[in-house]
Amino acid sequence: MEPPTAEAVLQGVFTLYNDPNNGEKEKASKWLEEFQKSIHSWKIADELLRQKHDLNSCTFAAQTMRNKIQNSFHELPETAHESLRQSLLEHLSHITIETKSVIVTQLSLALADLALLMSSWQKPVATLLQRFSNNPNMMYALIELLTLIPEEVNSRHLRLGANRRKEILLDLEADSTMVGEYLTMCLMNGNENELVRSKILKCFTSWVQINAFKLPEISDSMIIVYCFQLLSNGSTSQDLHESATDALCSLLHCIELNNSRGGLDDKLFGGIMCLEEAYNMSVAQEDLDKSMNFCRLFTVLVESNLARIVAGSDGETPHYAVKSLDLVLNCVGHYDYEVAEITFNMWSRLSEDLYQANNYQLTSHFKPYVERLIAALYKHSQLDPDHDGLVEEGGSFKDFRFKVSEIIKDVIFIVSSISCFKQMFLILQSPNVSWESSEAALFIMQNVARNILPEESEVVPKVVEAILNLPENCHIAIRYTSINILGELCDWIDSNPETLQPVLNFLLFALQQKNGLATAAANSLQSICSTCKKHMVGHISGLMEIARCLDSFDIQTESAIGLLKGISIIIGRLEAAQLTPAMQELCSFQVEALSRLTNGDDDGLDGKKSRSDPGFWLDRLASIYRHVSPTVRANEVNPCAFVIINNWNVLSRALERYKNDSKIMERIVRCIRYAIRCIGKQAMPILEPLVKQIITIYSGHNHSCLLYLGSILVDEFAYEEGCTQGLLNMLQAFIQPTFAVLQMENGLKNHPDMVDDFFRLATRFIQRAPLQFLQSPLVTPIIQCGLLACTLDHRDANISVMRFFCSLLRHDRANDLEPMVQSILASHGEALIMNLLYSSVFCLHSYMLSDVAEVFVEIKQHSPHQLEEYVKKAVDSLPKKNSGGSVTVTHEQMVQFVSNVVNSHTARATTQALQDFARLYR
Repeated sequence: MEPPTAEAVLQGVFTLYNDPNNGEKEKASKWLEEFQKSIHSWKIADELLRQKHDLNSCTFAAQTMRNKIQNSFHELPETAHESLRQSLLEHLSHITIETKSVIVTQLSLALADLALLMSSWQKPVATLLQRFSNNPNMMYALIELLTLIPEEVNSRHLRLGANRRKEILLDLEADSTMVGEYLTMCLMNGNENELVRSKILKCFTSWVQINAFKLPEISDSMIIVYCFQLLSNGSTSQDLHESATDALCSLLHCIELNNSRGGLDDKLFGGIMCLEEAYNMSVAQEDLDKSMNFCRLFTVLVESNLARIVAGSDGETPHYAVKSLDLVLNCVGHYDYEVAEITFNMWSRLSEDLYQANNYQLTSHFKPYVERLIAALYKHSQLDPDHDGLVEEGGSFKDFRFKVSEIIKDVIFIVSSISCFKQMFLILQSPNVSWESSEAALFIMQNVARNILPEESEVVPKVVEAILNLPENCHIAIRYTSINILGELCDWIDSNPETLQPVLNFLLFALQQKNGLATAAANSLQSICSTCKKHMVGHISGLMEIARCLDSFDIQTESAIGLLKGISIIIGRLEAAQLTPAMQELCSFQVEALSRLTNGDDDGLDGKKSRSDPGFWLDRLASIYRHVSPTVRANEVNPCAFVIINNWNVLSRALERYKNDSKIMERIVRCIRYAIRCIGKQAMPILEPLVKQIITIYSGHNHSCLLYLGSILVDEFAYEEGCTQGLLNMLQAFIQPTFAVLQMENGLKNHPDMVDDFFRLATRFIQRAPLQFLQSPLVTPIIQCGLLACTLDHRDANISVMRFFCSLLRHDRANDLEPMVQSILASHGEALIMNLLYSSVFCLHSYMLSDVAEVFVEIKQHSPHQLEEYVKKAVDSLPKKNSGGSVTVTHEQMVQFVSNVVNSHTARATTQALQDFARLYR
């Protein structure tokens, strides 16, 4: 763009904030966005800050300066760093307590980021304290700066690199005493401004979070004393209360990290244990925010001591810190379930530690606490007495009950499922028990029912009998939860088949009800079909009747598909003579509807909108194909083959009719995929027409799901004589349209699904027909595409690309393919390692590097010497300094990395080496 003027930028900002014309606003926004990217924005932002024209222009200028330093610092030569620093310090010196906070924050962020990036600025914190600490007008701005510097140390935008970050952290640790003294002075000098006091606590917290303070030095800190004073005082403002809570929580995390015991640890433990009365006061005053702060603090206290509580409780008496669980349980009993929810992660961690320890005596110490937890959750799970209907879908209470389910499943082994089941059954038997208490007890039972041993004969039979004999006028929520319990008791029913018939009768009655009961019944029926397969075969006629009436039931789409899954599982266990007609009938309900739709006739489909959506019927048909899974011996005809081949024409017509709709195409392909998987090579009659059709459709409509379907066909048929060349022709036909899309600007980034499915297809060829694939002229362009795709930071796409390279290199090195692989390695190995290392450092997330490591390992298997040579060249090509002028990677670190990669014996060790090296650049 042409070099803009400050006046043009001012006009753009004015238009953005004041012009009533939305079109003009949008044009101004785009122009200003382009301006911020230009190199001219450095100078003009500085100029606007000096002019102080108005709030909006100053805010925009401060944001621009922060944005440039964060994202475009490399644009400035090192010689310009000092003048930028002086300019920002000058702007900062004009800040007062009246300056708008957004400007203070943006300018402070800009200077904080500069301090971290600019390696020539020695001791920035000491410099700032020396320059501004004696000026009371600068207190607010200086505290903001001192807060942001440690917060920005781990900013992923700055890419400081591990070496620079370590250097900074050592500097901050050395300056922490000065910072602590300054913050204490600000607190003690009588400043009554609540905003400043809150900022002091937040600043202290940010230094604690980076572990800068030496814990023994701050054990008597007035700031910590002040935090406890604030939390003990019922009249403390919400903002200060939250800041004090954050400070103490960060100290607890820091103590846990350093495993620092005694001194400060004891003071914090004792001080927090004394806050129970303050918590009770917040409950009495119905101050929910403060109650939640206390709960968070008590929970973190337990979490920070969890390791030693568990380790120190394996004797006859538990560790003394276990009493902190009483504080947490007091919070779990709060009248608002949101408070209890704060503790859930802690209970999950405790259960995991106890499960891993596998020590009965240890676990027994925590049993009373978990019993109290479950009792509290039972109360929180109760609906309001005047509640009509079921728990509202998508509401916060439904979400809470889901989390309760998860936490009960985590901790139930501590108290035993049957013990909990019995306890809840006692509640059900209580005289005059309210409906909401009964429903909550049933809800808790539902979550442990699947763990009940099949031979249990004391309580479960009584519960099942009570459910089967529920009075007609019982609350719908009780009936709903009871239906769910029957589904969860599927293992018990399988071992007690005499209960199956009455349970099925009960569920069939429920299927015919409204208001959500039918959906619950369908889900429970699916569970029983999946588990009680042997016993359900005798009920196939009843199940087929259910299938015939499926659309008359008031059930959700997913539950209907689940019910078809259950019925299909039972059909799969029938004898061949029964299986084929049963499957044909089950499919016919879906195929007939699809046939009408593909012929343009949707009359007679109940008039419901969902019925005229082909996806509705395709998903049902896919569920049948997926789950009718008969046992077929070698050379036997699969009884499903007749049905699937017979239905092929309808799916073929669907492919043609809906080729413009990517969503429906995915559903059709999914259905065909399960059909092919169901009958395998017996799908040969439809192979040739299917391949021709998907090639034609893909040439005009680049649906990546067709590439995925191609990989299924390769997997099933590439071994078959006469099929391999046809499938290679299919791959060749796919390549041109695929590459045309991926070679567009940002093509790889905008089409990760296509990358994923294409390389999955190529990998299948290597696995199923390696010789024919490696001999074909297609292999080189596919490898070149893979080299470009290495940088793609999409998890699934990247995995497919890495698996392609691994499969290309992984095989028995004694066979005929070795010379071909060596040739590929000679031609592309150096570029591959170069791209993989660049991607690992600059493009991919750390968790994705394990897949990259697999490729390194495969190359090493062929030639460690070649790998070493490639890695050395790749490392040499990377930058050695960052934009701030500090050393990113030393020569010794480069040598060490090469050694680690070449000498590692496992993919895990290579992953660690890559992650450590990438950290030097992040």
